[in-house]
Amino acid sequence: MIRVLVWNEYRHEKKSEKVKEIYPNGIHEAIADFIRDDDIEVKTAWLDQENCGITKELLDNTDVLIWWGHMAHGEVPDSVAFMVRDAVLSGMGAIFLHSGHHSKPFRYLLGTSCNLTWRESGDSETLWVIEPGHPITRGIDRYFTLPHEETYGEPFTIPTPDKLLFIGNFSGGEVFRSGCLFERTNGKIFYFQPGHETFPTFYDKNVQTIIKNAVRYVAPVYREFIDCPHVRKITDEETYVIK
Repeated sequence: MIRVLVWNEYRHEKKSEKVKEIYPNGIHEAIADFIRDDDIEVKTAWLDQENCGITKELLDNTDVLIWWGHMAHGEVPDSVAFMVRDAVLSGMGAIFLHSGHHSKPFRYLLGTSCNLTWRESGDSETLWVIEPGHPITRGIDRYFTLPHEETYGEPFTIPTPDKLLFIGNFSGGEVFRSGCLFERTNGKIFYFQPGHETFPTFYDKNVQTIIKNAVRYVAPVYREFIDCPHVRKITDEETYVIK
């Protein structure tokens, strides 16, 4: 059983009637609905809960964290962001969606500003599959088009991805690295760009397939936090064994 935690700010849905109409129960519940399966159990958490709904115990019992944030990145305490970072380094998988590129956990894991260019004008976006044989792209044609998305464009100031799975091409002319994989110590990270709150992106079957594939791909096969021990010198009489 893969244990998934879907985290969402859950602010836009409360402040905007347009967003509430699209996601009446919150973006987190819309994602949770299509993620759940016989081998996937899902919990949700959001910003205005105590400690942002996140504890170390919860993360210790989470295989994959899905993170959606946009308007309140700065309200996530560093203590929470560092807990998420350390859980990923220990092996928990993480999927950051849309404006999650500017979230504290994502920036702390990647070590850069993660800045990009953007425009909200309802452009269409065609996402091109770069790695058709990858498990995350399974079931997706060579490309698919979203009728409306917030436009993101290069330069995207991230480290070079370990693998690039999707390139987005917007009707306004921009291109963007829309699906990126990273590994940090024992954890796998997938960044996926679509998912602006004013469009029904998370009801698109291709988007749902990609995120669900990603859950299974980034789920940990090994989980242990690598600390910084002091070790004895190996001598002829003894051999030091790291457990």
